[in-house]
Amino acid sequence: MIERVPLGCDTLVALPPATAAGATLFAKNSDRHPLECQRLVVVPRTQNPTGSRLRCQYIEIDQVPLTARVLGSQPYWLWGFEHGVNEHGVAIGNEMVATREPVASTGLLGMDLVRLALERARDATEAVEVITTLVEAHGQGGSGQPHVEWGYHNGFLIADPRSAWILETSDRHWAARAVDDVAHITNHLAIGTDWDRLQRDTASFAVARGWCPADGSRLDFAGAYRDAESLPPVVSAGRAGRATELLHATRGQITIETLKAILRDHYESGPLYRGGHDPEEAEYFSLCMHAGALMATTASMVVPLVPGEPPVAWVALGAPCASVYLPYYLDGEVPAAISRGGKEPSPDSAWWAFRALVERVEAEPERLAAAVRTYWDGLEREIAERARQVESRALDLRARGDSSAAARMVGEFMASNLRAALGGIAALEA
Repeated sequence: MIERVPLGCDTLVALPPATAAGATLFAKNSDRHPLECQRLVVVPRTQNPTGSRLRCQYIEIDQVPLTARVLGSQPYWLWGFEHGVNEHGVAIGNEMVATREPVASTGLLGMDLVRLALERARDATEAVEVITTLVEAHGQGGSGQPHVEWGYHNGFLIADPRSAWILETSDRHWAARAVDDVAHITNHLAIGTDWDRLQRDTASFAVARGWCPADGSRLDFAGAYRDAESLPPVVSAGRAGRATELLHATRGQITIETLKAILRDHYESGPLYRGGHDPEEAEYFSLCMHAGALMATTASMVVPLVPGEPPVAWVALGAPCASVYLPYYLDGEVPAAISRGGKEPSPDSAWWAFRALVERVEAEPERLAAAVRTYWDGLEREIAERARQVESRALDLRARGDSSAAARMVGEFMASNLRAALGGIAALEA
């Protein structure tokens, strides 16, 4: 019997050979407590004094001399990010995983590690090195939730315009595999013997504990370290199969719209998941999550990673099936309303406005789900067309050396889009 499920999440990537435009596409749904506000924030590039220290969620570590500008999705009470992208075109998302090793009472959270790697890495390979160095030095630990003490280890999907890595950890041990064309990660270890990199004592540690044979064979990382009892496979198996099916069905022609559709997927149940399944059944846990009070998708992001171009993140607040993806530009000032929000609902928070709409649609799916989706689809198409024009003008301004004008233009565009979306919520709720 599943009594509590801490977190979900699904992260996907399609590398250039698998996409229609020949650009890397990264995407993630963050599944957390349904009422846990998740803000979109920008952390500026900073230069730090030699020897300075940095406070993460639970521990303090050495700071680095220079950090990158980052756009990240941040649960209201955390220092770190669920997912995000930096000025160098590195995008990262993390997943809770259960392993046989105990979780320490304090250490680095997966969300700490996402933010730290985004602040410190210039490409995906360097981000792997940042995370693995940090987990080996400090370990992982502390609760990843505000309402219950529940720590966990993490898996990561890390991408840049040319490459991507899957990195899975068990406290200070880890395995990493390079992505060939498409990949999906969720809430279980999945790197078997196909790892490309392995922490130096990961195999001997598993052998010493009897988790794998001592016959010199290549380590099956997931086979040795995965804990399928505390986190039953039913929580993630259906989502893993569904995401893989949808990615492979469109491989070679994957677009931003393809990934939005995957992140909005509820198997075959239509524009909004209507429930009716038992929590012991795999389809209870869909890619766009509506698992009652257990967990829900609270933020979603799709990022095209193009060499030489400033990143743009298409972000939906709350469940993406009842929300709208809007573009946010790393070199502009994001609207204040999208960076606001705390434990309680507040009228100045865009996240809480979308959460109220999601709750209405969930309460009356037959009457509202299709109409809401139709409205948002129309707005997304309009904004996508305007985005192409704005991005073209911004590129021209940057090429002429006027980056400030480009930043102002994309900032005004972001603000206009959010006003339109909030106006849409008001119209839909009327």
